Amino acid sequence: MKKEINQNINGVMLNAYPDSVGNNLQDMISMLQLPEFKNTFSLFYLLPTFFNSDLDRGFSIIDYNINQELVSKNDLEALEKLNISLKFDIVLNHLSVASPQFKDLLKNGESSKYKDFFIDWNAFWEGEGVMGSDGVVIPNKEHLDKLFMRKSGLPILKVRFPDGTEKPYWNTFYQKISYQPIEVKDLENVWNLDLQQAQHICKIVNQAIEQNKEITEINLGELSQFKEQVLNIVAQNRSYLGQMDVNANSPLVWEFYEETLKKLSDYGCKILRLDAFAYLHKEIGQTNFFNKPGTWDYLERIKQIAQKNNLTLLPEIHAEYGLGLHEEVASKDYQIYDFFLPGLTIHTIEKANSKALITWAKEIVKKGYRTVNMLGCHDGIPVLDLKGKEVNNSYHKGLLEDNDIEAIMTTIMDRGGRVKNLYDAEGKKISYYQVNATFYSALGENDQKMLLARAIQLFMPGTPQVWYLDIFAGTNDYEAVEKGGKDSHKEINRTTLSLKDIQKGLEKEVVLNQLKLIQLRNTHKAFLGTVGIIDTSADEINIKWTNHQETATFKADLKNLNFTIQYTEENKTQIMII
Repeated sequence: MKKEINQNINGVMLNAYPDSVGNNLQDMISMLQLPEFKNTFSLFYLLPTFFNSDLDRGFSIIDYNINQELVSKNDLEALEKLNISLKFDIVLNHLSVASPQFKDLLKNGESSKYKDFFIDWNAFWEGEGVMGSDGVVIPNKEHLDKLFMRKSGLPILKVRFPDGTEKPYWNTFYQKISYQPIEVKDLENVWNLDLQQAQHICKIVNQAIEQNKEITEINLGELSQFKEQVLNIVAQNRSYLGQMDVNANSPLVWEFYEETLKKLSDYGCKILRLDAFAYLHKEIGQTNFFNKPGTWDYLERIKQIAQKNNLTLLPEIHAEYGLGLHEEVASKDYQIYDFFLPGLTIHTIEKANSKALITWAKEIVKKGYRTVNMLGCHDGIPVLDLKGKEVNNSYHKGLLEDNDIEAIMTTIMDRGGRVKNLYDAEGKKISYYQVNATFYSALGENDQKMLLARAIQLFMPGTPQVWYLDIFAGTNDYEAVEKGGKDSHKEINRTTLSLKDIQKGLEKEVVLNQLKLIQLRNTHKAFLGTVGIIDTSADEINIKWTNHQETATFKADLKNLNFTIQYTEENKTQIMII
């Protein structure tokens, strides 16, 4: 096969953390320099532990300087020599509690330069709710009903200032509160508590802390009358991490965006993923997710900064297909994520029915969407995205019926997956969101299904993004989930591979055949042309790419999971059967 590297943002994209292989990015580069990986990738989506961060595996950014424990400037030069361009994240909606801006706020309070850089929850909702007994404003019902929650309860984190006062700040996403073990002497001021009781309480509390359990849910049994006092004592010695929402009404936030985009461009970034951008614009009386026109106004401002730095923007947004946000974002000439493909691929393979997949592929082609697609990724397998949605009293169909989506979830869960849900302000589950599993385990750890899924992805319209662990047919990592404790469901698909694991993996046919498929997609000139979705029976797939005289055709028989790829090479037709 003739090796013609696609030097553009349409080639195949690797997706990994800097330390997903070995101990640092240098070890990952050692893998990419192996003969088996020659000409495999044109792009590399490096996840944000590339920067200094402290929570949510990189998405709680402290600052956008290079994390020198994992990355060096020599690594960036080595990737450039491999003709691999970079994609990074900017986490628009939030920064870490440990960021210089928030630390300055905690230190200087009202006199801080960054007083308005973050969102004081109580100040934001002043006059639009009632003060709760815990010192947190509860917005009026008409406002609460519009809030889109990513976790149970109000989206806040209460932080303690040096003078002992506490304030709640808007915290849409992750937080982690850590507690120190307590001793009997810490409980000496608890009224009517004897020594034996204090020892018993310490045992219960410290066991809960050691096991990463929710501290407010501890059961003191017959000593429950002391719970409130005990929790107050435990809270005095807590520390916390959190992704604090920034206030985009502050000019300092936009100065920060200007500095950051230039810095990322200087690192060699070509594509910039806008993480959580749809949550950035907040306004009383509107939803906190993709409200309009505010979200569009902010996106346009970011686009202008990106253009000055030669960056292509990729807004990240999860929403039901029936809502039509994917089409709306694409109509503004942005690349979009194809969050529909992972679930559609599983449905197609498990049901031996390509109807829904082909419907989506034809929509991409017809409407000219510029997509980045994937199977597995650092997050989960999306399911909410496939649903229909009622909009203005009219129901817009999804790509799959609800019972088909439930079947996908059930299948993955039966194979060991974990689930992530969405909640209302009272902590009640309102919807499922995504399922966490490796894609290989989601497919029942079947080599042929994995290869078929990869071929489907590589022949779909769009730029293919490939999760490192999928290449090596990684299985669900339950030990990592248990070790991480509460909210560690994503660790099921983030196993770090040693260089020995890589060498062992390269002895497997499922790995070598995936690399063969990826190299074809990354190098063949046909994929620089146009894609045609050819009508077939529902238990087949037929997709053809054409660029002048160069062609590449994928045909699959879903009944027996077999597929063939036919492509041109030096005016001759070659056939790959897997």
